[in-house]
Amino acid sequence: MQFRFSAALLCVTLAFNAHANPAKPGGSTTTDKTGGNAFSMPATNLSFDKRLDFSVGNSFFRNPWVTAPATTDARDGLGPLFNTNACQGCHIKDGRGHPPRARGDNAVSMLVRLSIPADDSPEQQALLKVQGVINEPTYGGQLQDMAIPGALPEGKVNISYHTHNVTLSDGTRVELRQPRLTVTDLGYGELHPDTLFSARIAPPMIGLGLLEAIDEADLLVRDNPDGDGISGRANRVWDNKTQQTVLGRFGWKAGQPNLRQQNASAFAGDMGITSSLALADDCTAAQACERFANGGELEVSEDILDAVTFYSQHLAVPARRHLDNPDVIAGEQLFLALGCSSCHTPSYTTGQHESPALSRQKIYPYTDLLLHDMGEGLADHRPEFLASGHEWRTPPLWGLGYAAEVAGTEGAFYLHDGRARTLLEAILWHGGEAEPAKQSVIAMGTTERAQLIAFLESL
Repeated sequence: MQFRFSAALLCVTLAFNAHANPAKPGGSTTTDKTGGNAFSMPATNLSFDKRLDFSVGNSFFRNPWVTAPATTDARDGLGPLFNTNACQGCHIKDGRGHPPRARGDNAVSMLVRLSIPADDSPEQQALLKVQGVINEPTYGGQLQDMAIPGALPEGKVNISYHTHNVTLSDGTRVELRQPRLTVTDLGYGELHPDTLFSARIAPPMIGLGLLEAIDEADLLVRDNPDGDGISGRANRVWDNKTQQTVLGRFGWKAGQPNLRQQNASAFAGDMGITSSLALADDCTAAQACERFANGGELEVSEDILDAVTFYSQHLAVPARRHLDNPDVIAGEQLFLALGCSSCHTPSYTTGQHESPALSRQKIYPYTDLLLHDMGEGLADHRPEFLASGHEWRTPPLWGLGYAAEVAGTEGAFYLHDGRARTLLEAILWHGGEAEPAKQSVIAMGTTERAQLIAFLESL
């Protein structure tokens, strides 16, 4: 079956196309770097002194933290429970993580969030307002599969897969794999019987400061929870600094308001390191973590948190490639005609940001940063603030064409839990609001489907 455009739709598509296909998706911040380090470059428009600040943040992002007490007192306080000892351990080359490859491997760049359903008590409702979830009482909000000497890891994450095939219109069979998560070797007793799990790989780090710089009004104009099939809605989350509910932008369910809090939460949850925005790590009373030495009341100083936040704000988006390729041009027309841009909004102009390099930039991230119902197949059944168990934030698509290069021999993995090994697999997992678009992809001819993938790989 051929996928056909109506004449009117094609005219609209071509008119839109005159403003699309930008070579520099990150505006003046865009880098021309290619290859394995394409995601690790500073914003091109940074001044010399700001590049030095970027390098300082890079060192704290890449280098390992150690247990306390230590002579390296700027980097001590790791644990007692943790998933990795460096930010780079999850965000490999500043790119995306991956699920564990074999039974017994540490998850490292895939985290497992834990929570239990909330009750109607005032105490739990108050916690929901500031945490978005009710943490599992013994193991906290995140399963940590590593520990410092003398402490027990919380458990071992195991992923197995159930597979099924989807047959496309041309007879091509695509194997999709559904992850099945189990946790073994529990170190602190049984999990709550109603525990909710959500496995999530680390997302790529590029362009995050530009997403932070989009004016809130430009995002909320697409907030349409009662829309005609595409019902994006904003998540509303707690800002630890201002002590109020604000727009969520970061994380797989838009559960964090800004990069500084995102980083502080990762330090606490992933490495067991406290800061002014995360005064406690993920240890619970049952784990008695106070018996171990710490790196000080605030193990991440304000200067270090500033440096890592600056680094994460200014990782450049690589330039697009193959824009003049006829298949890429045709693939973009298909992308628009399918309605993919209803969620993966192509472009914005950033507002005024504290960093001049990020301000007033025309960018092409292909996201609305809103929540969408993606159907039962992708559901984790775990709410987070306003996000339901079927909803996920639209991930940016910029940099997709570099994902495999950055991952190297590890291979790139897609979607929130890394189940998809190819972009086509990722598309075929779309459901819910994206079900009609997915069915159109299944019905496409071989050539058109290849053109759509060519466009995505050009980003």
